[in-house]
Amino acid sequence: MEPVLQALINGLVSGTLLAVPAIGFTAMFAVLRFPNFSVSGIATLGAYAGYLAYGHGLQIVGSLAAAFAVAGVAGLFFDRAAHLPLVKQGALPAAIASIATGLVLENVVRLGFGNDMRGYDRPIARDMTFGGIRVSPQQLETMGIALAIMLLVFAALAFTRVGKAMRASADNPDLAALKGIRPERVAMMASFVGMGLVGMGGMLLGLDSSIDPITGTRILLSMFAAAVLGGLGSVPGAVLGAFLIGMAEELSVLVVGSPYRAAVGFFAILIMLSLRPRGLLGERAY
Repeated sequence: MEPVLQALINGLVSGTLLAVPAIGFTAMFAVLRFPNFSVSGIATLGAYAGYLAYGHGLQIVGSLAAAFAVAGVAGLFFDRAAHLPLVKQGALPAAIASIATGLVLENVVRLGFGNDMRGYDRPIARDMTFGGIRVSPQQLETMGIALAIMLLVFAALAFTRVGKAMRASADNPDLAALKGIRPERVAMMASFVGMGLVGMGGMLLGLDSSIDPITGTRILLSMFAAAVLGGLGSVPGAVLGAFLIGMAEELSVLVVGSPYRAAVGFFAILIMLSLRPRGLLGERAY
């Protein structure tokens, strides 16, 4: 049972970290009405922005703020310049353009930093052992930060004017416009905040392991699967889906080995779209 329990603990940690970018992805889908796959490049960009900030003396919280700002500004720029103008023609052209954006960003990072793996220079601490289950203090710290970010997002959606406007636009954009909410401004805010969360998610995943130019591409399928599993547009659903995907991926390593863990995302998407297309918590439900 120890390997199974260890896999579940590892899955809980990875699911918590995956939930942050999954929230950003699903929140943008709820407001912008297309799946923005440029999150792969934005997550990598955020990871490297946090890496540079951390290397220049900022602490983890300050580096996460830098990752949020850089990713948010870059994501907003590309949405305004390339993606949102295509939404009028349908979600598919915008989604295809976002894939191209992700590839461009990935190669820009590769051009600037090379292909080598890089790691955050964090103090080494001895793993804590609980009856044969090993957990590192760094994992607990990163997991705690991710949970704090999620709580802040839920509080912002529930209690702030911007959060309420985003929820209203996601539920019924026409009625929200009649109430005086400007859809263009809400779309810009959703893009900035959503991409900022994706960038922070990329850095959090880098803190847990390492980063390279395909960091975001590596988690894209898991991020999308988490959003589909929970219900595209549902923030609580993205969190639930991330936990389930994280634990399923870690458990699959015990059965089929690590080279096939990415297949978990494919199976999750296939099964959910076949049996319950709206996801576990329904579409655009907050």
